Amino acid sequence: MFNIGDHVAALDEDISGVVKEVKKDQVLVETSDGFLMTFFVNELIKMDKSSKLDVFNSGMTLDAVLKEKELPKKRSFVKEKRSRKDEFVLEIDLHIEKLVPSKRGMSNYDILTVQMETAQRQIEFAIKNRIPRIVFIHGVGEGILKAELDFLLGRYDSVVFQDADYQKYGLGATAVYFKQNANR
Repeated sequence: MFNIGDHVAALDEDISGVVKEVKKDQVLVETSDGFLMTFFVNELIKMDKSSKLDVFNSGMTLDAVLKEKELPKKRSFVKEKRSRKDEFVLEIDLHIEKLVPSKRGMSNYDILTVQMETAQRQIEFAIKNRIPRIVFIHGVGEGILKAELDFLLGRYDSVVFQDADYQKYGLGATAVYFKQNANR
């Protein structure tokens, strides 16, 4: 098994050295630090000159075996908090060019009616599908569409609305938040 002069390493400790004496199931090893230590045969592994292990022809290095013997470090699971800004936001552009193929022949009243019907449909859709937030992009203009939108939103009990993020939308958008009831 082990012969005098063999290079060995301890399995459960970071100790290596040269075999000085072998007695039945015990081996006297002179460590690389110059100390004499006694180990049981099953506590040592034989190494060749290139520090490859000679156990079971595994081809593993001593470092790999020692690393395998270390206790695994506990992984920490930190749940990442998502801000409300990261959640999905339904954006509805109420500019008439986005809603109809052509506004030719439409009066201002017709345009406002199409825009308000679209807004009302989207609000009902968001409530039905429990979407927490939508943003209506209405533009700045003369403020007629914004005033009508505010009036429409004021008729809903489960709705809170305010100007949308200025950095992203400027002054021409309204953010709508829906209070969701769990028993719906």
